[in-house]
Amino acid sequence: MPGSQGVATLCENPIDVFLDVSKLLITYADNILRNPNEDKYRSIRIGNTTFSTKLLPVKGAVECLFEMGFEEAETHLVFPESASVEKLRQVRETIAAERDQRLGGSKATSHPQRGRGTASPDPPPPPSAASTSSASAAPVPTPAPAALPFASSSVTFLRTLQSNFQHVMVYESPELQQKALSCIPHVLLRSNAKERLKQAKDADPACGLEEEDMLVLDLLQWFKGDFFSWVDSLPCSRCRGKTQPSGSLPPSNDDMRWDAGRVENHYCQTCQLSTRFPRYNNPEKLLETRRGRCGEWANCFTLCCRAVGLEARYIWDSTDHVWTEVYSQSQRRWLHCDSCENGYDKPLLYEVGWGKKLSYILAFSKDQVVDVTWRYSCKHSEVLSRRTQVSEIWLLRTLNNLNASRQQSLGPERKKQLLERLLVEQVEFISPKTPKSGELGGRITGSLAWRAARGEMGSSKNKADADECVFIPSESEKEKMLFHICYNVAKDCYFRLSNGSETIAGWQRGLWRKENVFRKEEHDWQMVYLARTEGSSIGKISWKFDCASVGMKIKSVSVRAFSQTFHSGSVRWSLRSAQTTVDFPGDGEMHSAASLSGGTELVVEAELTGGEGDLSWQHAQLFRESLKETEKVLFELLIEMEQP
Repeated sequence: MPGSQGVATLCENPIDVFLDVSKLLITYADNILRNPNEDKYRSIRIGNTTFSTKLLPVKGAVECLFEMGFEEAETHLVFPESASVEKLRQVRETIAAERDQRLGGSKATSHPQRGRGTASPDPPPPPSAASTSSASAAPVPTPAPAALPFASSSVTFLRTLQSNFQHVMVYESPELQQKALSCIPHVLLRSNAKERLKQAKDADPACGLEEEDMLVLDLLQWFKGDFFSWVDSLPCSRCRGKTQPSGSLPPSNDDMRWDAGRVENHYCQTCQLSTRFPRYNNPEKLLETRRGRCGEWANCFTLCCRAVGLEARYIWDSTDHVWTEVYSQSQRRWLHCDSCENGYDKPLLYEVGWGKKLSYILAFSKDQVVDVTWRYSCKHSEVLSRRTQVSEIWLLRTLNNLNASRQQSLGPERKKQLLERLLVEQVEFISPKTPKSGELGGRITGSLAWRAARGEMGSSKNKADADECVFIPSESEKEKMLFHICYNVAKDCYFRLSNGSETIAGWQRGLWRKENVFRKEEHDWQMVYLARTEGSSIGKISWKFDCASVGMKIKSVSVRAFSQTFHSGSVRWSLRSAQTTVDFPGDGEMHSAASLSGGTELVVEAELTGGEGDLSWQHAQLFRESLKETEKVLFELLIEMEQP
């Protein structure tokens, strides 16, 4: 099967791993092919021991299942009724052919029973480039022309390019932009952006950023916190209970009107009722539904960016993710923006944090399509080895032709501007970047099972070792033997009072680690707080201080924090060093911990749990305060230091 990225990745595993997993994948496929009418073979439980221990950790294995036609559900992978059995058969036979090569071609591959009237199987495809077997061991000869494997896949790739390039023109409709603008609190967001910029310039007079840079941050925060919601499975439309994705349903005329060619069937076992989930691709409809997965999120967010006047483009990743880029005039570069993750300027998040095996990433705007793969990778040679779907020459020529056609009506100044930007990008792409601390975490949106099935949890090493901000005393603080910091949730700023009143804008920029926590602004109630992400059962957030590197130790610690709970929600506050852990209440009062004296590092942590019903995430809150209360501080840490 030419261009099978999943099989090519699977072949990169050691031979014993490949043989074990390929046998399991062939078994999954054969069960469906031999028993096409039995539902039990169309569903694989992600928590199943065989799946979770033998298949899930192996690179390429889950990708092969997706290529066969399996789709993600909350706790299962499901092969829907609408999936192509022929596609499943092709992937199955590709894996079987690769398996035969590694077994030395000594065994014939047994094919599953076929229905009456079905043609004999096509010969297996040529061996993958990842195969280490000799040509003589292959069951069929490898075609000589090097370009042959690209012939069929290039047609599919071209359709993808043309479809996305045409789709982004929807965002340019003045009527649609006006409709989007009516949904956005743009006056408030611009006011917040001005205040954020003022704080940044107060902290650093040489700051060259502009209001538009800050507006992106506020738009991202509003979109994720207040406007759009993630869908794993919809509640039952009758009893509001939990449903299970169960294949697809035929789209209605109204679905098709809003570009929903696929409709998921979310089935309630209690009511025996199907709740329809049309996967709308029209951003106008998404302004009404305000829900979906990454496709809907990126689609609607890119429109919102254009509506507030930001220059934005839609980013398509061949490994099944989409997001947005926004152009910064002040920085003269395109900035990564992932509305699902509230992620800003973290381009290595997917490769390093989520562990994705990238190959093709394309940026689509009204005037241009650009191959931006290299912005999102620090492993250029690995990515290049996986770009086997089309030839590099074909891709370059195709993009040039598409751009030339689209830019025919543009004036010389705009063409010159686009060319200059493109040249700046190409220079940026030459040298792989070094990952930043904020790019080391796994994916946070979607159910645990869904993220695990997609292999986007991030490695355990990243989760254990990824550090964000660690506060280390400056020379001034060392001389004063004092570290004093506080956080204002309404202004969303830290004030490092012991270091010349240094200002750090943004709650995440002062964190050491966080898990399932976000900042929520309630514009109707004019309140703001930190809480768990919706759907999560536990949230953690922590700040870290370390004075060992400057030759000091802790003399005393005082901390003040405020948290609020509702119903059965719970917040546990703790201070810990390498030797001891001390709990303290989040009652807004200052608390001291003498037992922490003598240590060299300190972690302050809040753990949010409990709550009831669909709003349980909201029943444990940190620093709840009025947006108008801009001077009140609800988190403060004071550390006195001494010489060892």
